[in-house]
Amino acid sequence: MAEKKQSPKMLRITWVKSAIGYSEQHKATIRALGLRRLNQTVIHEDTPTLRGMLRKVNHLVKIEEQVEQ
Repeated sequence: MAEKKQSPKMLRITWVKSAIGYSEQHKATIRALGLRRLNQTVIHEDTPTLRGMLRKVNHLVKIEEQVEQ
């Protein structure tokens, strides 16, 4: 039988807290995630690199797993 291709797991990242008062590295990480303004949401593929970035700014963002359609 043909094996189904699994689509990569996706994460929905929403910027919920201002980076004012935090280090320049945190601000740069927020920008690298593609977030430009508060309450903006982006969707990225779940990778170890992305997880490392999210671990650094987890106090500034909300992370949800994207539900497959």
